[in-house]
Amino acid sequence: MTEQQMIDRQSPVPYYQQVADVLEQRITSGAIPVGERLPSENDLCAEFGLARATVRQALQHLESRGLVQRVPNRGVFAAQPAPTQGWVIQNTEGFLENAVGRQNRAVTTTVLRSGAAPLPDFAARLLQVPEETVGFELVRLRDLDGVPALYSVNYSPPEVVPVVEHAREVLDGTGSLTDLLTRAGYPLRGAHRTIRALPPTPEVAEALSISPTENILCVQSTSWTRNDLRFDVYETWVRSDVVPLEVNVSTVDLGTAR
Repeated sequence: MTEQQMIDRQSPVPYYQQVADVLEQRITSGAIPVGERLPSENDLCAEFGLARATVRQALQHLESRGLVQRVPNRGVFAAQPAPTQGWVIQNTEGFLENAVGRQNRAVTTTVLRSGAAPLPDFAARLLQVPEETVGFELVRLRDLDGVPALYSVNYSPPEVVPVVEHAREVLDGTGSLTDLLTRAGYPLRGAHRTIRALPPTPEVAEALSISPTENILCVQSTSWTRNDLRFDVYETWVRSDVVPLEVNVSTVDLGTAR
């Protein structure tokens, strides 16, 4: 394996997902051609230094997405996925966009601060850059119908700083950071999000007009491109009494079984 394909044991991304991502890249790049047998579970365990249960979970994940096909007594083979597969439980939009949806509701964004700043240790780790690296910090408060709803902090690695620091629409609260990054060559390939109920910091509590002893939803997210470049980490505090946590679920045709 190349260094980029090694398991990152400090990453919040589950091990099985990391293995699945590596195998998916090999399949989609042609390194493992469609119809070719994947390495055995024992070989993958040795390659990644993981338990059989973790490797098996990664293969099951790929199978559920149509990227591999298990043939009894023969092994697991690379497959050509249908254009759409299985169940989709995902959305690239943020919580505020989901909440507003097609409703006629007033959304305002206030940029509380922005600029170059040393990345917090957790953000540096998630972005896979050295500690004390200087990146870009963007702190915003979103109101929904005049009620403070969402407090978010985005951290960008050094290579993304030139994109964000001159983005007038984003920095004055009128533009979308996601759209900006997509246009600049950082399209979202995947993200890992952790949601916890935590007591807010004093700054967050004041901005959202809530008690500092009242637990609210805190969402931490790391985004990466198809080349596994991590380009955005954000921490968002959500007043779920104002912005509901929504998950879009859709079913699609599985197509003809192979």
